[in-house]
Amino acid sequence: MSLFLGKVHYWLYNKILWFEGLEENIVQWAKNQGLPIESWLQSIYNRFGAPTGDKPLEQIIDTSNIHGWLQDRIESAELRQAALVTEILNNNSQFKGALTEIFTKQGESAAREYGTTANTPEEVYNALNNFILEGMPCDRVNEIISDDDNEFVWETTTCLHRPHWERVQGNVENFYDLRKAWVEAFVSTLNPAFRYEKHADGVNKIIRQ
Repeated sequence: MSLFLGKVHYWLYNKILWFEGLEENIVQWAKNQGLPIESWLQSIYNRFGAPTGDKPLEQIIDTSNIHGWLQDRIESAELRQAALVTEILNNNSQFKGALTEIFTKQGESAAREYGTTANTPEEVYNALNNFILEGMPCDRVNEIISDDDNEFVWETTTCLHRPHWERVQGNVENFYDLRKAWVEAFVSTLNPAFRYEKHADGVNKIIRQ
């Protein structure tokens, strides 16, 4: 394994940090609600590890196993978020609306931070791919179906998230509902000329309005 960090490693780590940012926002919200979040977090961290703490990648990564370290951080982040959301919804299923708002706000924030114009469906998709955590690049879970000036269509061929949610006895549909809210907010904020659609068969679309 290479001892050198490349742009792809920082790109992937940045996506992990955005994912952990959602976790941080959820934790803060849960504290404000008076939920027993500290007890939950102690159990979750013991089982799945703690967040990176937004430390510089070069200070914390195992340079003798760059790929494995990043893969482990993705799995840890996904398991923590799945466990945290499941605990909250088990406490009160009505909290899903508040969680949806957290995801929506971060999607809007990510779009504002992107800082580059996206004027075609493909450019919007590429921007989205700078934030959405979907395994390692080598997993290749998204297959492009069609691309033109009015519509970009891709299919998610493999669900990498279900095993994490099943491991914490959660419902992966909660993940997809929350992420759909995130992506819708990201796309509409990045360029109001486009909208995002997710279909039950795993097909996703970015459509010019």
